[in-house]
Amino acid sequence: MAEIKLAAETRTEFGKGAARRIRRESKVPGVVYGHGGEPIHITLPGHELLLALRTPNVLLALDIEGKTQLAIPKAVQRDAIKGFLEHVDLLLVRSGEKVNVEIYVHTEGELAPGAYLVEHVMNALPVEAEATHIPESVTVSIQGLEAGDSILAKDVPLPAGTILAVDEDAVVLQVLSAQAEEAAGEAEGEGGEAAEA
Repeated sequence: MAEIKLAAETRTEFGKGAARRIRRESKVPGVVYGHGGEPIHITLPGHELLLALRTPNVLLALDIEGKTQLAIPKAVQRDAIKGFLEHVDLLLVRSGEKVNVEIYVHTEGELAPGAYLVEHVMNALPVEAEATHIPESVTVSIQGLEAGDSILAKDVPLPAGTILAVDEDAVVLQVLSAQAEEAAGEAEGEGGEAAEA
């Protein structure tokens, strides 16, 4: 997992007005916390941060007043309409330290022949991993699965050094029959038409 370097500036102005001024300068206000220290209020370059956050569980190397500190995103606030970054909370980490994160679950392979659908009960899997070796995602095979089959958390292959942070019997994916879903939808539609007549 690569580190992405960002130059951070400490800030002393707080509140909505200060945050708006920071965003007008194409920067993002943020807070860095962890390891029992006082939170550090910072501003980060908006475009570079936006690009960095495209990588799930990205490891950021923040240059804060000449000192490099490693951090991972814990909370990202975006504008609901325009999607730009409004604020970011970052958690300080050290090499070798374990952190709890969520990693995306991708599928590969083809379901058994028939009208089946894969339901992602969990889009992301809670795991504990070393802060500097957080996997971006995991891939599970759905090859040959059919209705009624499911993949549990314990069935998901995890990279070395990564362990589950959820019940191992938790359902991650399940296969449903598409025909049953369609029949249920049609029955609701017929009832609706009868009511209108």
